[in-house]
Amino acid sequence: MPSMATLGNELYTGDRSLPIVPRRRTWFTVALALVAASLLILVVRDLNIGIEFRGGSQFTVSGATTLEQQPAHEVLDEVGADQAARVSTVGAEAVRVQTEELSAEQTTEVRDGLAEAYGVAPTEVTSTFIGPTWGESITQQAIQGLVVFLLLVALVLAAYFRTWKMAAAALLGLLHDMVVSVGIYALVGFEITPATVIGFLTILGYSLYDTVVVFDKVRENTTGLYDQDEQTYAESANLAVNQTVIRSVNTTITSVLPVASILFVGALLLGAGTLRDIALALFIGMIVSTVSSIFVSTPLLVQLRQREQAITAHDEVVTARRNGEPLPAAHDGTARAQRDTARTQDEDEAESNVVAGSHQGTRAQPRRRKKAR
Repeated sequence: MPSMATLGNELYTGDRSLPIVPRRRTWFTVALALVAASLLILVVRDLNIGIEFRGGSQFTVSGATTLEQQPAHEVLDEVGADQAARVSTVGAEAVRVQTEELSAEQTTEVRDGLAEAYGVAPTEVTSTFIGPTWGESITQQAIQGLVVFLLLVALVLAAYFRTWKMAAAALLGLLHDMVVSVGIYALVGFEITPATVIGFLTILGYSLYDTVVVFDKVRENTTGLYDQDEQTYAESANLAVNQTVIRSVNTTITSVLPVASILFVGALLLGAGTLRDIALALFIGMIVSTVSSIFVSTPLLVQLRQREQAITAHDEVVTARRNGEPLPAAHDGTARAQRDTARTQDEDEAESNVVAGSHQGTRAQPRRRKKAR
């Protein structure tokens, strides 16, 4: 079995190839199945929305003699406040109780009852109240931030790659990551807090970074596409994915390990809810976004560009060359025109670079542009 270095070198040079783009229909089927399953989970099971979004009262018992949840439910039953209460542990010796909005009298009764049930002084039980208006404001700001982020991403990608199809493929990959990640949260019952939202926004940036790296390689491999008859657009894109797959996997591993450490330390040792929420979102999102940048975004880009007339004509030329078949006159002319256009653009770019270098005092001389056939 080859080492990672050997495998990476073979994938980069094309001596070995993973059929990622050729099997894109399989990956699309799996991606659509995951999205459909996530949406179904969201319909069947509600998201575990944190108190910051829904509002209510929260009590934290520090230094509790037991971490059992039943004493808290008994106290709430006695006060008459056990309506959809949520009891959880925080760290190694703290209990958190979340209820609907309570009156001042009920808040005092619950605080005293929790102190007695868990064997601590009343001063060790802290209570906070979050109104529904504040929760609605946080929700609206989170949605607005997400919409603005997606719009800016679409504009920047379209300007950077100079084609809307790359921007569309990247955004669809982002939507896949968001839906699947939220579906996992709904399935497992993880609580969604403002820290989780921050983690999700960070995931989107990570996913975009990984996708842009692959797309940059696709653009590099297809720059002289019409100037050769050996590879189709899909094959050049598949080579780009193979050339970056080891890098993507290594980047994900080196990123997930520290996040897993933060998740372990924050959740189990320190009991820090904010650390746990952010790390959990990052842990799930990084893995999902890496998979989508390889198996969803680039194959989707190929699917969007596969029906372009120039790419279709060039693919037929490559196939005919391989099979030793004569080229149709129309296809041969189209391929030749595309090659001449690409060659002229390359020479113009080279000439402009040389002229720019002469302005900087270099000795380079401008190349003479060949006459197009």
